[in-house]
Amino acid sequence: MERLPGFRDFYPEPLPHADTWSADARQFIFDKWRNVARRYGFREYDGPPLEPLELFTTKSGEEIVGQLYNFTDKGARAVSLRPEMTPTLARMVAAHERNYKKPIKWFAIPQLFRYERQQKGRLREHFQFNVDLIGETDSAADAELIALLIDTLRAFGLTGQDFVIRLSSRNAWHEFFVSKHGKHENEYEFFQIIDKLERTPKEETEKKLSVLGFSLADVNQFIESGQPTAELENILQNLAARGLGGFVKIDYRVIRGLAYYTGVVFEAFDAKGEFRAIAGGGRYDNLVKLISGGKVNLPALGFGMGDVVLLEILKARGLLPKFDANVDVFVLIEDETLRAPSLKLIQDLRAVGFAVEYSLTPAKPDKQFKRAQELKAAFTAKVESESYVRIRNLKSRDEIVAGFADTANHLR
Repeated sequence: MERLPGFRDFYPEPLPHADTWSADARQFIFDKWRNVARRYGFREYDGPPLEPLELFTTKSGEEIVGQLYNFTDKGARAVSLRPEMTPTLARMVAAHERNYKKPIKWFAIPQLFRYERQQKGRLREHFQFNVDLIGETDSAADAELIALLIDTLRAFGLTGQDFVIRLSSRNAWHEFFVSKHGKHENEYEFFQIIDKLERTPKEETEKKLSVLGFSLADVNQFIESGQPTAELENILQNLAARGLGGFVKIDYRVIRGLAYYTGVVFEAFDAKGEFRAIAGGGRYDNLVKLISGGKVNLPALGFGMGDVVLLEILKARGLLPKFDANVDVFVLIEDETLRAPSLKLIQDLRAVGFAVEYSLTPAKPDKQFKRAQELKAAFTAKVESESYVRIRNLKSRDEIVAGFADTANHLR
């Protein structure tokens, strides 16, 4: 029986095959994500992986259904596995925003599902670091979120040689569109063309733009001018004051394809150009109002960082640590008459936080010691009587005999 295409099995290290995924690496990534978010004062939330289909069609239109794992459940409800977390967040905030002081600073690590063609860096499921700030219009909030994104990538050992944050503005593109077009009609279609600029042949882009009354030359001139708007300039100054200015540049080729973005947008890119975008986000000031049917109107911004591309770049840069079993103590039971006090020692050590392993069944001393080495245990401990324990440091080979009750203190 094989897993479904586009989905992953996560195994503990050492991995059985090069094409399998590491549960240890996944936890390493999750721990870094949580640590940085909490340093910035963000609180963790979560929601159900199954939502009403309407939640996603309200946000993205009926065309999104082709990308979803959706079905009718046994209660005759149209439902879908979540393809993204932001609509769930907007629903949750709209329901209980009065219970939280503004700005609301939340993060989540959801598993997301999209029924789409698999390709490098994109599967049918992935985990994503979602960080959102709700209830603040000032550009200081945008700078705070971008700083968090930079520090998250730096937490993995990535530097300014590895990534760059490309900063742009839907407002700037809106002004360009209106100045050339004179009206708002087909603006989102224009945004979609700009979003695919780097992935579409020039001739095809020129043709699509000409239908809307634009030329590729005008678009390229606007991009190359790279003049920051007032809001973008404020963000640049804020980040420069933190010493993070070198990680960010204005790049109007970034526009973000999702329709709900309303202002500042940004993406984190691999500086060497080997991988897809590492993360992306921006302002979506109208989404909470849309999801709540106009009952709650709160400005918002956020970003998402998927685990698939991040893991690829960490592997390529040699930034993943070696994942061992992390056993603190292996308790040797060479005399079966001492198994009962040995089990008591094992339980006592585990109760105060040590990771402890032992042979579940009687085994020869050399086999037990070999297993301790395989698990890379830091110490072995052997009960020699109901009063004393022999402790051995497997790195230094030093040994001491400690009182049974003092074993944990000596191990520390």
